[in-house]
Amino acid sequence: MTQQFDADVAIVGYGPTGVIAALTLAKHGISSVAFERHRDIYPRARAVTVNDWTMRIFQNLGVDEPVLKQIDPQRALRWMRYDGTEIMRIEHPPSTLGIKPRFFNIYQPTMEAALRECAARYGREIDVRYGQEVVSLEQDDDGVTLTSRDAATGETLSTRVRYVIGCDGGSSATRGMMGVKLLGDTLDVQWIVIDCRVKRWWPDRNLLTFWSDKERPVVDIALSGGNHRWELPLKPGESEADFQTHEQVWPLLKALGVSEADVEIHQYAFYRHHTRMADQWRVGRVFLAGDAAHLMPPWAGAGMQTGMRDAFDLGWKLAGVLNKTLPEHFLDTYETERRPNATFYTQLAVQLGRIIKQELSEEEQAALHAPPPENAPESPLIAPPVLAAGWLRGPLADASIVGRMVPQPVVGDNRGAMARLDDLLGDGFVLLGDDIDPATLLTPQEKAAWDKLGARYIALRQQDEHTQGPDEFIDLDGVLRPWLRKYGVRAVALRPDRFVAAADVSGLAVPA
Repeated sequence: MTQQFDADVAIVGYGPTGVIAALTLAKHGISSVAFERHRDIYPRARAVTVNDWTMRIFQNLGVDEPVLKQIDPQRALRWMRYDGTEIMRIEHPPSTLGIKPRFFNIYQPTMEAALRECAARYGREIDVRYGQEVVSLEQDDDGVTLTSRDAATGETLSTRVRYVIGCDGGSSATRGMMGVKLLGDTLDVQWIVIDCRVKRWWPDRNLLTFWSDKERPVVDIALSGGNHRWELPLKPGESEADFQTHEQVWPLLKALGVSEADVEIHQYAFYRHHTRMADQWRVGRVFLAGDAAHLMPPWAGAGMQTGMRDAFDLGWKLAGVLNKTLPEHFLDTYETERRPNATFYTQLAVQLGRIIKQELSEEEQAALHAPPPENAPESPLIAPPVLAAGWLRGPLADASIVGRMVPQPVVGDNRGAMARLDDLLGDGFVLLGDDIDPATLLTPQEKAAWDKLGARYIALRQQDEHTQGPDEFIDLDGVLRPWLRKYGVRAVALRPDRFVAAADVSGLAVPA
């Protein structure tokens, strides 16, 4: 008997993580139905930044240009004391990922609206049901049946899908229905987030500033669209009841030198910092992504971005399984790859928080101020992305190219087209060779395995050379050859997310 499905995938929660999941699936021809209990976008600005990795995902999904109209370039980060002493500064070097600049400031409600507008263009492929809350789900060998309830009428509806992605935030009902535990801690200190509209410019407003202090550390950041935010902890003895009106909030800003001449208060809210992670991200056909899977402090600006990266990773893998180009067990690589990355950014946020709250020892302070050694790696906050585990073949180490994201210069093809690398690569697996057809480095069995995945084989030539075959790229910026040779490789296998899965020095066979 043929199973009847209402969509391929159900997405529970339609915030940034859910929208990226829907866009990724739709791009590969996979239908989704999204359930979002709120009819409008959450009006408060939660996330404040995106970087070049996230923007490269937007590029892949064809939504980078609409998003760029809603965000602003970020100049630098600095950590300051109230006496004006600069503790640390991170200038943003040029991106290797084909995005300029490397970091952007956002105003989440407007950026989210732009993403939803892009998703709406897919029409029926992305079916969004606003005002619907999922109240139960039941799995079997072939799919999942969800029951949703209309918040206005109370009516219930049954929906049948093949897989489910829970993107419903830190208080995820999906996680509870899966029987998954959320492990970790929540700090007792409550913070107030004050969003303001800018009335005039002040010196260095566009520097993301962390005011470091044991009692009142502050996040001071320009948001896009003429908005600005301050985040401050409440002191012992203070509570929400002490800040019920704008008049009660103003003293917090005036203590920082901000007056009514500079801004007007738009809105404010209170929250606590969480360091928590689900003990498993998959139960059968149901997955968790974003805050439903992990919660981190805000200091690395990575909470929302980590969720969107989860959704993109899971989206292209689900699409491959549903399109029958990938085996079902490939989905096990989702948590294997994404959990270490979420853990990395959580730990990074915790350590940055220690700097902001002046919790470092004297030895740590001295190390922070010491000049970096020659050829020191980039700060973890700005270093290009690297996978620590997953669908990879070969060593994962500083000297290895495996697990790294390929740079994205402008390249040309045989027919004279010139564009950013990703725009010419396509959406599947690709083997790139340095002045060699990478297919010639494969055994017949290895090539058959890559062919089964629909891989392309591309030789990289330089702009002072002729192309020699039907599928070759010209390295117009002279970036890819030096990058490959830095790691001593002649050819690499790229995944659809542009991470290196394998290299000739450790074997170009399809990873197990």
